[in-house]
Amino acid sequence: MTGAARGIRKATHAHGAGESGLGKLIELHGVNGAGDVMITVALASTVFFSVPTDEARGRVALYLAITMAPFTLLAPVVGPLLDRLPHGRRAAMAGAMFARALLALVLSGAVVTGSLQLYPAALGVLVASKAYGVVRSAVVPRLLPPTFSLVKANSRVTLGGLLATGIAAPIGAGLQQIGPRWPLYGAFVIFVAGTVLSFTLPPKVDSAKGEDTALLAADEQHLHGPHRKPVKRPGLRTVGPAVTNALGANASIRCLTGFLIFFLAFLLREHPMTGQSAAVSLGIVGVAAGTGNALGTAVGAWLRSRAPEIIIVTVVACVAGAAVTAAVFFGAVLVACLAAVAGFAQALAKLSLDALIQRDVPELVRTSAFARSETLLQMSWVLGGAVGIAMPLIGPLGLAVGAGIVGTGWLLTVRALIGSARHGGTGRARVA
Repeated sequence: MTGAARGIRKATHAHGAGESGLGKLIELHGVNGAGDVMITVALASTVFFSVPTDEARGRVALYLAITMAPFTLLAPVVGPLLDRLPHGRRAAMAGAMFARALLALVLSGAVVTGSLQLYPAALGVLVASKAYGVVRSAVVPRLLPPTFSLVKANSRVTLGGLLATGIAAPIGAGLQQIGPRWPLYGAFVIFVAGTVLSFTLPPKVDSAKGEDTALLAADEQHLHGPHRKPVKRPGLRTVGPAVTNALGANASIRCLTGFLIFFLAFLLREHPMTGQSAAVSLGIVGVAAGTGNALGTAVGAWLRSRAPEIIIVTVVACVAGAAVTAAVFFGAVLVACLAAVAGFAQALAKLSLDALIQRDVPELVRTSAFARSETLLQMSWVLGGAVGIAMPLIGPLGLAVGAGIVGTGWLLTVRALIGSARHGGTGRARVA
């Protein structure tokens, strides 16, 4: 093992993460992030910068429609399927890795020829990526070191993925200079390695028998024997208001980030920052958002809070305030600051939501719960993106709309989340 590899292993296995198995999950998630960014680099120029603005709007709208499909499938189909896999979550994660390895090879031909294979292959990558993410979220509680909170453990895993993404992105850009196929070849190699690494996770991450499907409502009943009383199937609403309100608050942030991505992309393309090109302007905002996201993840790894509800309330209030300020005093600096705050809030709020699901939703239905929460969040992102595409390119007006989106989400959830935090959460739901 090289010195660099030993250093990575020492960092990922620190503070009991090696003994619990969390360190191996951090490394696997880093491989996942590196492979995904290779595919992103290869596809980045096929949608936006290569065509005029009006045509780009149509292509991006098509991209949004394609993005919706995996999440429409994920909740009713993929989530329950992953719950019931007889060989467990390690096989599910390995399958998601191997599927993306094969699809990277398909894309390597499509990016050169421009064939229709590009869109279904990209759709398959999205489905496999989110399937991996759902299983990964359900695995974290089983690998929790004694001294870690759920927020901290989620942050460690996410931060490992971000660091790997930051390392792989310039490598992918360098491979892109050789040829459009090469980042996809790199993704193939990375995902094959991830397939192997998935089986190095501890056996305890594998699915328990008898898992059921989590519902967003708890109105479906089952009879346990001819003389038993009907019982409610456990769902997200059976665990009290914390999870559902945290999900609503996260949805408002995700809607805002989807809106900002597409609104600012077209706004800065037509009206770049003073003295900068459109690409540089977008790059500045993108770097600000990425920095905020990484900082939010790092703060999550540092926090020891046992009240994720308070974290969510605080970061949503911060991003709402930043959006109002940027709308009133519109300017390049404040736009970049809003992107950074939104990235920070999204990262920390999502980590806290994951912690609440892991805390309050019974293991019996946790994988499906993650699938359904991911579906709602991604649909919120798509909705925000659609609004951003349709908006007139007027900066203050657009940011005022963004402030209204996240402000509404905060107002609708703040009281219930604070109340849940005061009562120390609802605890886990009982499963009859």
